Amino acid sequence: MEAPHHQAPANTLKITVNSPGQMGELGRRLAKLLRPGDLVMLTGELGAGKTTLTRGLGEGLDVRGAVTSPTFVIARVHPPLGAGPALVHVDAYRLGGGLDEMEDLDLDVSLPDSVIVVEWGDGKVEELSDDRLRVVIDRAVGDTTDEVREVTLTGLGARWADADLASLAA
Repeated sequence: MEAPHHQAPANTLKITVNSPGQMGELGRRLAKLLRPGDLVMLTGELGAGKTTLTRGLGEGLDVRGAVTSPTFVIARVHPPLGAGPALVHVDAYRLGGGLDEMEDLDLDVSLPDSVIVVEWGDGKVEELSDDRLRVVIDRAVGDTTDEVREVTLTGLGARWADADLASLAA
């Protein structure tokens, strides 16, 4: 039997977000940690705040175009307004074949030069990179306002081993 593939321990942060405004702010803070080639996987039920988080990310990265849910286009490219990376926002919900299908989308952008945010990507895009940031958004238990979210960020691989996720909790 082969030895298990060595992976750096995951770098994890749990954070409570109390409003959509705070979710956007978390996205803006997260943008400061991101760099070209980063893969961010967003998981959460409908209405959990994935698009709100991504919108904040887009603002933080200073990209063009309003970030909306890419459900019907599968992927949307937001080119940078300045010197930063493009933001590629992917909805993998209807991507059956994973990345091969993503390659077929012909995104007119170089993925290594972009920040890629994938909604509903679990089980579909992991092979894209050993280094990825997994963001899971859960509705807080017992929250009657339907505003509070528990966000768990898990940085996988060498890229995230030393990333300062704690700075996001500021």
